[in-house]
Amino acid sequence: MFQNPQPQPVPQHRRVGRSWLRVLLIGLVLFIATTVVMFFTGNPNLYPTVILIGNFLVPVAFVAFLYDHQHLSMLSPARMASSFCIGGVLGVLGASILESLLIPSPTNPLRGLSLGSALAVGLIEEGCKALAVILVARRLNHTSEMDGLLLGGAVGMGFAALESTGYAFTTFLVSHGLVGASIFSTILRGLLAPFGHGVWTAIIGAALFRQSEPHRFRINGPVIGAYLFVSVLHALWDGLPETIYFVIPPGLPIPLIALILGIIGIVVLAIIYRRAINLQMKQTVGTP
Repeated sequence: MFQNPQPQPVPQHRRVGRSWLRVLLIGLVLFIATTVVMFFTGNPNLYPTVILIGNFLVPVAFVAFLYDHQHLSMLSPARMASSFCIGGVLGVLGASILESLLIPSPTNPLRGLSLGSALAVGLIEEGCKALAVILVARRLNHTSEMDGLLLGGAVGMGFAALESTGYAFTTFLVSHGLVGASIFSTILRGLLAPFGHGVWTAIIGAALFRQSEPHRFRINGPVIGAYLFVSVLHALWDGLPETIYFVIPPGLPIPLIALILGIIGIVVLAIIYRRAINLQMKQTVGTP
């Protein structure tokens, strides 16, 4: 397996922040406040604000959490934010084009996919997000597995935020303007967001950076293996029938299958995270 031997510059002080918690709490207050005011006043102009805050809240907090807990990366918050926005849009555009060409349109946009179609969706979306990571990182030195993990998480969560916003709007249309249905969809997808796109793309990003040379990406066996692994997780998430749910207050159903698949992804990401930390710590030994 290819290893990047050159040591990495690191910050002089260990970064331990809680900005992710501030983002989460402030965003939650804003989401509740705008939702209450919208229903109290009956002002439909607030609907886009409610949906945008609700669908971007958890993805942004997730990326902030990764950034707060990685300690060693030299990536700036501006780089993370641009990867979230640009990478997320590029991933959504690429996936939308390819899925419209390769996968038959469902008669009901809210009905679950067959396992075959779900596998195609998984391969397409994870491939598009991987390409988005490559594009946003094309001018960086690909020498830090942690940088790849962070950029992948940012791109994946940007994708998730935009996709969830689209699902909320689709729910609004299919329910013939039922605002409560789209808000319910927003809350449910927000609860599941930490288990999906961000984790999957972070795994691919880490593999890409670990296997690459400083100025050139390498698509080899481990990278392809990571891509297929997360594509299968994605396909099972979308394609397996959801028959068992955990119901949490105030009556939100959490699919057991999604929870199990999400835990698998998070465990794998945690292992990769620890490996990336240990690798960078070894590389910094002897750095002046």
